[in-house]
Amino acid sequence: MVDYEQEVKKLVAKESGLKLADIPLEVPPNLELGDYAFPCFILSKELKKAPVKIAEELLKKIHPTNEISKIEAKGPYLNFFINRKILNKEVIESVLKDKSSYGSGSKKSEKVMVEYSQPNTHKAFHVGHLRNVCMGDSIVRLKRNQGYEVIAVNYIGDVGAHIAKCLWYYINFLKEKPPKVNRGEWLGKIYTQAVKKLAEDVDGTLGYKEEVSKVLQALESGEKVITALWRETADWSLEDFNSIYDWLGVKFDKIFFESDVEKEGKKLVEKYKKSPKNKKGLFEESDGALILDLEKYGLGVFLALKSDGTSLYSTKDLALAAKKFGEFGIDKSLYVVGSEQKLYFNQLFKTLELMGFKNAKNCEHVSYELVMVPEGKMSSRAGNVILFSELKSKIMSVLIGEVKKRHNDWSKDKIEATAKKIALGALKFGMLSSDNNKVIVFSLDDWVSFEGETGPYIQYVVARINSIIRKSGMDINSVDYSLLNDPLEQKLVSLIKKYPEVVKTASSSNRPSILCRYLIDIAQAYNEFYHSCQILKADSSLRGARISLSLAVKFVIVNGLFLLGITAPEEMWRFW
Repeated sequence: MVDYEQEVKKLVAKESGLKLADIPLEVPPNLELGDYAFPCFILSKELKKAPVKIAEELLKKIHPTNEISKIEAKGPYLNFFINRKILNKEVIESVLKDKSSYGSGSKKSEKVMVEYSQPNTHKAFHVGHLRNVCMGDSIVRLKRNQGYEVIAVNYIGDVGAHIAKCLWYYINFLKEKPPKVNRGEWLGKIYTQAVKKLAEDVDGTLGYKEEVSKVLQALESGEKVITALWRETADWSLEDFNSIYDWLGVKFDKIFFESDVEKEGKKLVEKYKKSPKNKKGLFEESDGALILDLEKYGLGVFLALKSDGTSLYSTKDLALAAKKFGEFGIDKSLYVVGSEQKLYFNQLFKTLELMGFKNAKNCEHVSYELVMVPEGKMSSRAGNVILFSELKSKIMSVLIGEVKKRHNDWSKDKIEATAKKIALGALKFGMLSSDNNKVIVFSLDDWVSFEGETGPYIQYVVARINSIIRKSGMDINSVDYSLLNDPLEQKLVSLIKKYPEVVKTASSSNRPSILCRYLIDIAQAYNEFYHSCQILKADSSLRGARISLSLAVKFVIVNGLFLLGITAPEEMWRFW
């Protein structure tokens, strides 16, 4: 495909004296002003002329080409219009030829590891966890689409104080038997009860905190009875997690467990402990704990090992980072974790750097804000969470009912499969459409709507195009793309052309929300085109061109949705 931006820059460079790399181009707010605009302000100081005057003078020197059909001076801008006859054909045929690979990047040499999800066993999987899973999965898909070798990994917290609390309550206070299903979720409720029980021992006279500490020490020392209970109950959580990932269509190449790197972490910290024999060590004793003072870097104090000898997240993260770069040979490591951990990851990466790990500079914290309910922040500790199982049951019940009501002639499997695709479209798009730095206020009713900026709205556009294609029943091998002169058609072609750059930007910035915004824009543009321009009732030649345009829009939307982890149903209920 012709690089029209470069063609415009060459024309400007030839008559302005500027180097190609120094020529800024802008995209006008609407196509009536052209496809590209050169701001003449940049030449004003050197030429000592008003930008408007410069634009007028350049217009006399720069002439249209085969690719650039028209040039206009609009105030201080020189506007360039792409030859639509060439552009229409190039863009639409590129999509129809490449289909699922349109917009993909070339193969890269870098190997990237994306760590995401990171649930804790013995805690319930809730709506707040969904944002991390959706974001991590989409980043993996975007990176792979752009040609990177990607290793998708999960890091499961199967050790730690929260597990000691849960098992302590399980052993000492629990009277009921575990359920046969959703046992991991049930453990989450036990953990919440444990937290409430511990709150009763404010002054420590009941000895609850000491009891929990002993459970934690027994776990870390490998005491047989407590270890057996830990393994059994941890498996309950893993069963729940795997069921959720399977329903979401999320897959990992490797799963790490905190328990696998706990001992390695302690050894690593001890190796870098400052002592008379190891004066170059980093970690110093402070009230029995091992710390690293990072104050001179503005990062406070990094705690590497607790005073009682038990490990922390940091202890294990140091060992995990060493394993990632040593055993997997990755070039870059992405950590998809909430923004509240920003300081911690800055400390972690600086510590790895000071320990001599060369790849520490290639570690990146991909942060995101919280998912909240209208009442405020969710917390497993407080027990005010929307459990994933409850959410799944509710959304599937609603959507199965809606599909069945409109398509009672469909089989049960088709109804459920369609409802599931719409449910995933609603949930994933809802979690990804807000920028990483925006708090999400969860609203299921808004997310499942077929109006507004939602996943189902975009899926519906694909279903609408599928219906048009089925009804057309025509051969579109020979198409006159020059007939696509309507401004709405030109807008769609320009949006299709923009898709590869959108995906590239979303991938490089780790912001799936950029792709979400684009998909809303092109879906809205298509609906506007659909309502304003005849497709099936147009004359034969124009009909073929508009159907080809519709097909190109469909493939772009389907490709974009795939990168968000969403599939569009072939059919949805009849609104047309």
